[in-house]
Amino acid sequence: MSDLMNVSSNPHIRSKVSTDKIMLCVILALMPATGFGIYNFGIRALYVVLISIASCVLTELIFELITKKEITITDLSAVVTGLLLGLNLPVNVPFYLPVLGGIFAIFVVKMLFGGIGQNFMNPALAGRCFLVISFPAAMTNFTCDAYTGATPLTMLKNGEQFNALDMVIGRTGGTIGETSMIALLIGACFLLLLGVINLRVPAAYIISLIVFVGLFGKHGFDTYYLCGHLAGGGLMIGAWFMATDYATRPVTKAGQIVYGIILGLLTGVFRIFGSSAEGVSFAIILGNLLVPLIEKVTYPKPFGKGGEHR
Repeated sequence: MSDLMNVSSNPHIRSKVSTDKIMLCVILALMPATGFGIYNFGIRALYVVLISIASCVLTELIFELITKKEITITDLSAVVTGLLLGLNLPVNVPFYLPVLGGIFAIFVVKMLFGGIGQNFMNPALAGRCFLVISFPAAMTNFTCDAYTGATPLTMLKNGEQFNALDMVIGRTGGTIGETSMIALLIGACFLLLLGVINLRVPAAYIISLIVFVGLFGKHGFDTYYLCGHLAGGGLMIGAWFMATDYATRPVTKAGQIVYGIILGLLTGVFRIFGSSAEGVSFAIILGNLLVPLIEKVTYPKPFGKGGEHR
């Protein structure tokens, strides 16, 4: 009888699609951006990504061995976290930073809150934000052998000339996986075709950012200026691969749209009125914290509850 009443963590939806298959799809979808990042920045980019993945996987494994819990690294969620964290790092960061970021992401944000599906914010982004706050100089140094100077998004914010085509293709400085808009969109289309993600969160995010930047960016709805905002600063990897995280986005359809709009508005505020040209990482983290409230407001009323009596 006790076995029949055992309650597991949400979501309580039966499906033939397993967690490891979903995570494998995400890994495959990130391969174009990963491959381009290695091509763009050199072999050191591969080392950073691999160290980040290894740190996340080993942290989860060691935690479960010490606490004598079921080993879950085969579900590939730790691999996805490590891959996303690595792609959100500059190529020249010291190798101990992806280690620290991976430990924080898995141990503090994921495992201490119960493991996969119970974390209250995206682990990879939490790890990145932890590193940005703790090591700001290393995390904002995008100078490497291939590129020197400010990133295109910083140039855009400062009113300097930038090359939008280079930003779309990815021939620019930045974090390892954020530079190529084309590579990220290829991966996003792959996930959309497989039904792993839907358009609600990314579309609401991107459209609301466009509207905000058009209204408050002092350039109106200039196409070239808007293209710079869309192609730079990690928007595409954030909108398609991290804002869509099942565990940290709203469950309701209306909630996902509201969530995406909030992310777009927050990103716009950070970029236009903040001191930094970025904004995606902190916007998604803050949005994650608002998810319980968003779901409370947008959760549909059960049949017969609160409706009008006829």
